[in-house]
Amino acid sequence: MTGPGEGRDPAGIGRFDVPPGPTAPDAEPARRNGHRPAAGAAPIPPQADEPDRPAADQPDTASTDGTGTGSGPGGTAPAVPDRPGDQWDRRVANGLAFLRRRLSGDYEVDEFGFDPELTDAVFHPLLRLLYRDWFRTEVSGVEHVPLDGPALVVGNHSGTVALDALILSAALHDKHPAHRYLRLLGADLVFRMPVVSEIARKTGGTVACNPDAERLLGGGDLVGVFPEGFKGIGKLYSDRYKLQRFGRGGFVSAALRTGTPIVPVAIVGGEEIYPMLADIKPLARLLKLPYFPVTPTFPWLGPLGMVPLPSKWLIQFCPPIPTAHLTDSADDPLVVFNLADQVRETIQQTLHTLLERRPDPFGP
Repeated sequence: MTGPGEGRDPAGIGRFDVPPGPTAPDAEPARRNGHRPAAGAAPIPPQADEPDRPAADQPDTASTDGTGTGSGPGGTAPAVPDRPGDQWDRRVANGLAFLRRRLSGDYEVDEFGFDPELTDAVFHPLLRLLYRDWFRTEVSGVEHVPLDGPALVVGNHSGTVALDALILSAALHDKHPAHRYLRLLGADLVFRMPVVSEIARKTGGTVACNPDAERLLGGGDLVGVFPEGFKGIGKLYSDRYKLQRFGRGGFVSAALRTGTPIVPVAIVGGEEIYPMLADIKPLARLLKLPYFPVTPTFPWLGPLGMVPLPSKWLIQFCPPIPTAHLTDSADDPLVVFNLADQVRETIQQTLHTLLERRPDPFGP
């Protein structure tokens, strides 16, 4: 993901240094940040209790099928447990209700195109398989992310393919007590690609420019940014976990103008999923890409080379850095640079700590 207000990258998820790009049209949001409960399951009506009777007059009768569902006239019937097929029946009913809503258009999106129901039902379950089962991700420090209100989450970028942004958004949503959504900022090329653009919008992403970032923060959302941009995800494996330049600090300006706290986050594990051994620059220029990676599996194994290696991931959120007292200095280059450097050093030191905790990149 990129930051608003800085130089433009040609492709992918990356830097905070693009010039102001297109902003979403003004409109009243259909919904804001928060967790949307699953819909479509019919509620089970409560069972009416029989009036109490003396046990001597009417002794209880127990069920003989071993389920414990029988009751005597002398007391209230215990709750009937689910039969083996009940859960599947409910899942099928919920799935059909979900499809009916999608086909009829009976669902809500906000002015940026964010679709919480589709994100919860489709995208997060897929990402959950990756971060929980494939990467065995451990998340710490989530208490530093506010329970409500805006915050700017700033992370390191790596991995040749920007899976770290998607994994971070899904893991934060699952681990946070309020199940908050992370609204990722991406380079404008992401929103020019037909399929990728739709997915990015539906999952809460938007163009990395100051107007969109400030509107999201002003509305109380969590916004995620990766100021290294393509310099981070496109670096060689020999430079792993060495933070690249943060640009001109456009993300700091957005935080300062809205008085939003900045939450640094360090991600270990992304560097090993596609270890980049070389960059074929002539081919990258021909394809108009920022780089063309050569990894141990790509392009040698063809499509199989796109399967990420199962590295062990650690994600740690750091204490927030307040900015409310610096709102008058949003245009002061010295303040912006110093704050950006503070965020960068915090992430770099946290990366060193996490690497000491994880000596084996592919360990348990």
